[in-house]
Amino acid sequence: MCGRFSLISSAAALEAFFELAELERHEPRYNIAPTQPLLMVMSGDGSTLQPGQNMADRRAVFVRWGLLPSWVKDPDDFPLLINARSETAISKASFRAPMRNRRTLIPASGFYEWQREGREKLQAFWVRPRGGGLVAFAGLMDTWAAKDGAEIDTGAILTTSANTAISDIHHRMPVVIKPQDFERWLDCRTQEPRHVKDLFEPVEPDFFEAIPVSDSVNKVANIGPELQQRVEPAPLKQPDAEQDKPDDDQMSLF
Repeated sequence: MCGRFSLISSAAALEAFFELAELERHEPRYNIAPTQPLLMVMSGDGSTLQPGQNMADRRAVFVRWGLLPSWVKDPDDFPLLINARSETAISKASFRAPMRNRRTLIPASGFYEWQREGREKLQAFWVRPRGGGLVAFAGLMDTWAAKDGAEIDTGAILTTSANTAISDIHHRMPVVIKPQDFERWLDCRTQEPRHVKDLFEPVEPDFFEAIPVSDSVNKVANIGPELQQRVEPAPLKQPDAEQDKPDDDQMSLF
């Protein structure tokens, strides 16, 4: 699904692609993992664009990757929700409120995925837009408040079924939001979840390219550009449908 991804573009490129008013200096990140800071793009007021508001009112914020619903009493007893299945996010208790009120865009340069046979990892892939550049994943955000009043913003990546180009590697992939759909996706005032369900379709097969890479990406401590260097791939095998069933709300890490 999506357990690791990368964001290596400059602050200037991010500002231009997402039409941000301003973004502080951004360092390249080659191996973003759950519980780490996750950059999200929101509409200007944190939930929606008002009529006549300029697109430059979008803002970027950092949240913890791993959504924690606001209603959770004890976070230690709640699973880490790094992904949300788009097919059920509207109805699932954990994602229903964020789907209605706090939809976001997640800037990425691409994501990593493992091709498996059952539980055996066969080959890691760096999946990026064909030719490079930026992509926006659909995101959800929520804020959890502790008893002492401390608040933590958290988020998850929405996923969908893999397209034909990725399905030999994995059965799930992130939901991609195209620039022409940014405003509609972020507009939580006039666009209800049912109005944006059409955006959950898998991106066209030629949008991404999958580059075989080493298994070094599996270690969080590895954060250099060498993670994205092409290697000689292991022979691909078709995933076993019985052994590789999707999880209910999220995917485990690799």
